[in-house]
Amino acid sequence: MSTRMPALGVIFHPRLPPETLMDYARRAEAAGFGELWLWDDCFLPGAFTSAGMALAATEQLKVGIGLLPATAYNPLFAAMEITTLACAFPGRFLPGFGHGVDVWMKQIGAAPRSTMKTLERTALTVRALLRGDRVTVHEHGVHLDNVQMELYPAQQPPLYIGAMREKTFRLAGRIADGTILTEMSSPAYVRSAKEHIEAGVQERTADLRPNRVVVYAHTKVSPDGVAARRVVRQLLASRFPWVDVHLKALGIFEEAHALHQKYGADMVNHMPDAWLDELTASGTPEQAAAFIQRLGEAGADAVILLPLDGDPTCLDEYIRYLMPLFR
Repeated sequence: MSTRMPALGVIFHPRLPPETLMDYARRAEAAGFGELWLWDDCFLPGAFTSAGMALAATEQLKVGIGLLPATAYNPLFAAMEITTLACAFPGRFLPGFGHGVDVWMKQIGAAPRSTMKTLERTALTVRALLRGDRVTVHEHGVHLDNVQMELYPAQQPPLYIGAMREKTFRLAGRIADGTILTEMSSPAYVRSAKEHIEAGVQERTADLRPNRVVVYAHTKVSPDGVAARRVVRQLLASRFPWVDVHLKALGIFEEAHALHQKYGADMVNHMPDAWLDELTASGTPEQAAAFIQRLGEAGADAVILLPLDGDPTCLDEYIRYLMPLFR
């Protein structure tokens, strides 16, 4: 098993004030982070504009969007935005697409019959447009007639797919350059995901480059590890109802739901520490660093630290307590 450390990044949570983004990006770069990731959440500030701000504020920091809801984006307009950033900041922009949150997609009228087919068709169409291809397509919610970009990037940006389950992992391996795994991904979950991603890579007819795996991780660190984990326990208790695939990978699905049914919100006081060890980078800096390393050993190429619900103090804690362990 490899002992290499993954690349490190940090998320600028969309709930953080957008006017603080440029300073946040500069501080992250100065602290040694190689990547900053954003995402499009409905009803919050937009990711493309935010990515441009972060790229303009920094010199080498790579900026990713993980993810853009494919069902909500016309592929041409997505390609236009990607082209702007990829041309202005070659090699530094990492766009990613995903299914989007189902309830939001229905709310805004962007829920197709098959999100899987729409995701695949959107990603393939965006890639074709970024190559300068002339595109006509009328299927799975994508309708373009004899469309071609007049300007496209000389250096093609990698396209990522955000995934949680086997079919989307396989799709990401087959058509994308990288895969984004959500927070609460344990080392066991990463290993399982890698198997499905690799199966997708092997389905390609050409270009068998490795698929880069990016893993988000809830991260809260403090010299007082107990206090840091107390906050994380509250967060996990609120997440358990919808992270079935992550819990099943650990073999704790039934136990977690039984605990939730028995204690409700008070399950935070009955949650085993071992669950935090497997699902979060939390506690003392050493505990968090150990989890990050284990994700790398499981196959994560990059681990992206996620501040808890947009807690603005988290970046300060990462810089002060955690980053010195990786220098």
